[in-house]
Amino acid sequence: MPEIAPRSIPASAVQHLLDNGYASALAKVFAARGITDSQQLDTSLAGLLPFDSLKNAREMARLLADAIAARKKLLVIADYDADGATACAVAVRGLRSFSAQIDFIVPNRFEYGYGLTPEIVQLAAEREPDILLTVDNGIASIGGVAEANRLGIQVFITDHHLPGDTLPDAACIVNPNQPDCTFPGKYLAGVGVMFYVLLVLRAELRARGAFIDQPEPKLAELLDLVALGTVADVVKLDQNNRILVQQGLQRIRAGRACAGINALLHVAGKNPEKVSSQDLGFTVGPRLNAAGRLDDMSLGINCLLADNDATATQIAAKLDSLNRERRGIEADMQDSALAALEQINRRVRSTHHGAHSAPYGTCLVLFDEAWHQGVIGILASRLKDKFHRPVIAFARANNGELKGSGRSISALHLRDALDLVSKRHPSLIKKFGGHAAAAGLSIAEADFENFVAAFEQVSGELLSASDLAQRIETDGALEHAEMTLDVARLLDEQVWGQGFPAPQFNNNFAVQNQRVVGEKHLKLRLNMQGKLIEAILFGHNEPLPEQIHAVYSLGINEYNGTQSLQLIIRHWQQIEG
Repeated sequence: MPEIAPRSIPASAVQHLLDNGYASALAKVFAARGITDSQQLDTSLAGLLPFDSLKNAREMARLLADAIAARKKLLVIADYDADGATACAVAVRGLRSFSAQIDFIVPNRFEYGYGLTPEIVQLAAEREPDILLTVDNGIASIGGVAEANRLGIQVFITDHHLPGDTLPDAACIVNPNQPDCTFPGKYLAGVGVMFYVLLVLRAELRARGAFIDQPEPKLAELLDLVALGTVADVVKLDQNNRILVQQGLQRIRAGRACAGINALLHVAGKNPEKVSSQDLGFTVGPRLNAAGRLDDMSLGINCLLADNDATATQIAAKLDSLNRERRGIEADMQDSALAALEQINRRVRSTHHGAHSAPYGTCLVLFDEAWHQGVIGILASRLKDKFHRPVIAFARANNGELKGSGRSISALHLRDALDLVSKRHPSLIKKFGGHAAAAGLSIAEADFENFVAAFEQVSGELLSASDLAQRIETDGALEHAEMTLDVARLLDEQVWGQGFPAPQFNNNFAVQNQRVVGEKHLKLRLNMQGKLIEAILFGHNEPLPEQIHAVYSLGINEYNGTQSLQLIIRHWQQIEG
């Protein structure tokens, strides 16, 4: 049974926020997330970190300005997830606004794998570009950059992933996580890095007098894309990222989003005027990601680049269909993984219907020859949440290789753990990359069991029993007066995400009424000390006991144009006695 652990809420921080006009529930939630001063909640663009300390940003701006002046052909090398897609769209839209000659390609993950590989460079060379510009990738592309240099093509890298021991020999690299970069915003997503490069480029062009006879491009028009990519990539929402996301949300709510984002919201049944950061992460992002997982991310990028509603709507419908297909594949894969895990104990490896796994100890490592390469990341994420273990799921690739996608709990830095495995067993991992919470890798299929043993050993050394104990953090109990539709709306307007989690609370309730809706969900009427509250428990259709202790978030139910408060039950336990 998971431990329910209320966060610490410093009284002095709460009082400061109350004194600055914040509602009681919001003050407590913010204080529990380390906010001690209302200035930390400033989401105006003026609060963005200045770009002065972003290493090589001015040099890249100078090189790009020279390239634009010389009418050189730029080709963006995109990535096949939502961050890569939005970063590509920001690069293309932004650089076109500066009159650059620019196009893009995105690797098909099943043919070319990740990043700027030599094969992708060969493909790109057919377009005869002068410069390759990577977005959300490239920091590990030593071979690809070498191939581009051999062909006489310059490479500019924009990325945010952690670098390896050696950097590629690119003409210029902008990455806040590269050595000797003192820029404090280390958690920028790939799209955020590209947005910053455009800010510096505009300043460079301004200094060159490029806007004397024409208006300056309004880069704020790209913030809807920056917000989507930042939330979808699950990077930590420090203050700088919260500013980017909040400003993007405000544009979407005001009806100033690009046609593609509006179309993706429409097919997801979301009203742009009421969009939240949660909507970007759980409804828009997955539909965009579906293109890269099952098909070709150029479909998603073209949706974001569409300049008319009809084109965007047509592409968004295809992305929605792909996302439904992805959900079906994911469900089948999860069923087979859980069936295999039922046969596993902590000491014995076993095989079940072709699925193989590490012992169920400090980590889970799984492979099934029937699994889909594009969906293993989602599978790993679901299993990580369910078992509170680092998880790496593998699918069969080409040439006797397995492609793996991993997700980790907060106590284990996944990329560092893989780096340790690689150092101990130099020939075991063919390539890997990522960050603390997520990583990808390739191994030989024949080395699967060896990798299982090596990763289990490393995770066992780095994780303690307490790290593996499941804890549900909450913001404590809500009072009667705080459990209202107004408070739900107030919370829904804020930016929540990785490192700044959406609030959830815990209280005791009597279950007064319950019924199954949609075959697999429970619609509840709860009684909290005489106050009747509507609630829903998704994915559960068995009756609840009469008395429960529940972890929940405040939701807004809309029916026939009317809004009402609805608790969304995240976890429950029976109250004994």
